[in-house]
Amino acid sequence: MMTVFTGDFDVKLDAKGRFLFPSSLLQQMEESNEAAFVVKKDIYEPCLTVYTKQEWQRQVETIRKNLNPFNREHNIFLREFFKDTAECALDSSNRMVIPKRLVQSVNLESEICVIGLDTKIEIWDKKQYEKSHPSSENFAELAEKILGNLGNL
Repeated sequence: MMTVFTGDFDVKLDAKGRFLFPSSLLQQMEESNEAAFVVKKDIYEPCLTVYTKQEWQRQVETIRKNLNPFNREHNIFLREFFKDTAECALDSSNRMVIPKRLVQSVNLESEICVIGLDTKIEIWDKKQYEKSHPSSENFAELAEKILGNLGNL
C-alpha cells in the first residue's frame, strides 16, 4: 500500500543536520512500517524531496522503463537525476539526519518546513517556503486551469 503524506510542519534543524521527523507523518506511514528514505535535491524547487524507499523504487522503475542508458541525453539525465541524492533513516529518537551537502544545496537554515505532498515529503527553508506561495487568486486560477475541465471530480 502506498503512503499518502499530508500536512505541513515547522521544525528545527540543528547544526548536525538533524530534525525531529513529525509524528503525524510517522503515523501516516504506520501501515508501510518504513523508516528508511531517499532524500534528493528537488528538480524544480529550492527544496529537498524525501521518498520512502518503496516510493523511490517505484520512481526509479518508471524512469528505467522510459530511458535508454545508451542514449547520450538519457544518460546525462540519469546522472543528474541521481546526483544530490542520499539514503537516510530515522534514529531511535525519530530524527532524520540530512547530509551537510544536501542541507547546503538548498540553503536550509535552522527553521525548516516539512510538507507532506502525496507520495513524497518536501523539506524547505522556512523563509524560502513562505516566499514560494502563490496568492489565493493565482492558486484559484491555477486550480481552474488544471482541474476545471475534469468532469469526474
